[in-house]
Amino acid sequence: MAEFYKKKLGNGLTVLFEKRNLPVISISSTINFGSAFESKSQKGLSHFMEHLMFKGTKTRSHEELVREVEKKGGILNAYTSEEVTSYWDKLPSNHWLSGLNISSDLILNPKFDAVEFEREKGVIIEEIKMYHDDPRSHVLNKIKELLYKKPFGMSVAGNEENIRKATKADILKLFNKNYTTDSMILTAVGNIKFDEFCKEAEKLFPNKERDKISYIPLKINKEETEKRKGIDQAHFVFGFHAPTLDDIKRYDYDIAGAYLFEGMSSVLFQEIREKRALAYAVKGDFDLGRNYGYGMIYVGTMKDKINKIKEIILKEIKDVRNLQKKDFEECKEQLIGQRKVEEEDSINTMNSLMMEEIGGDAKEYYNYNNRINSVKLEDVRSLARLKNFSTFSLVPAD
Repeated sequence: MAEFYKKKLGNGLTVLFEKRNLPVISISSTINFGSAFESKSQKGLSHFMEHLMFKGTKTRSHEELVREVEKKGGILNAYTSEEVTSYWDKLPSNHWLSGLNISSDLILNPKFDAVEFEREKGVIIEEIKMYHDDPRSHVLNKIKELLYKKPFGMSVAGNEENIRKATKADILKLFNKNYTTDSMILTAVGNIKFDEFCKEAEKLFPNKERDKISYIPLKINKEETEKRKGIDQAHFVFGFHAPTLDDIKRYDYDIAGAYLFEGMSSVLFQEIREKRALAYAVKGDFDLGRNYGYGMIYVGTMKDKINKIKEIILKEIKDVRNLQKKDFEECKEQLIGQRKVEEEDSINTMNSLMMEEIGGDAKEYYNYNNRINSVKLEDVRSLARLKNFSTFSLVPAD
């Protein structure tokens, strides 16, 4: 069992920590605010704000922020998702205080320089174009639009119109309202002393509260096809709703996913690529949060084979009702083994602990093996009764 600690500090900050006897430390400062909480006209602003944080703080320039981490051998980065915006660094353990200082400075003291604000708009717009022009990124964004109504179904990056019209006042309003200590999770995985870490966090983060925020994603199911010039391959994605992070049935879906689309040994990879040579890429994944969950299966194929691919996917899902005990047990072992491999990188553990806390309780991370082992064969077989799904196809224009 891992040496894990969790504490709610007097300033409202939640601290998660796993002790590891390795000479590195991964630290993240995470805000429970992301794309899901935005209105249609705001979509993309939390991601835009994440970019702006790196343009400099009231005490450090952009160059000073990155140098303080990188010149110690570390990594500094961030990401925005549906329910969180997370700023993280990884560096040698003896520099943990620098990592914590940088992490806190980023989210407490952004400068929001007016010149950098307008300049970064261009960067974000180019990022949006990049996602659109990359076929795989585009279809994975589109499938969310076909599983959920707007605004939730929209891309985390937003759209060009929202970014162009955004003002510094818009960003400051979101920042002041949502970047509060009672909405923050400070997570660390590595070789430091928990009490010292908490003591410094208590000093660095001032107490600040916010009103409760929430969102309700509205589910839909649609199928669409888009034609595009300049591509030779058709890109197909099959999407379906899945349990949320706090739903015990998510583990049933994990096993079904391992069987259907996880790796080269999965039935869909074997059936679509190895037996029929209909595709090169056959991949699947889940995206789960506290209030949403969906799965997706991506296949890069030929335009005239899309209907066949869809037919195969639906058949293999239906055949899960006949899942054999041997395959069922192998999938359990596969998932438990994958978790061990993923845990090798402290960044993976750091992010997973944080997301489990968003879902309800970080300690659930350490129950994974037991949760998987407690799933019954009939629980997974019952998932064959998939009633609703969405599909999106991006195909070469004639």
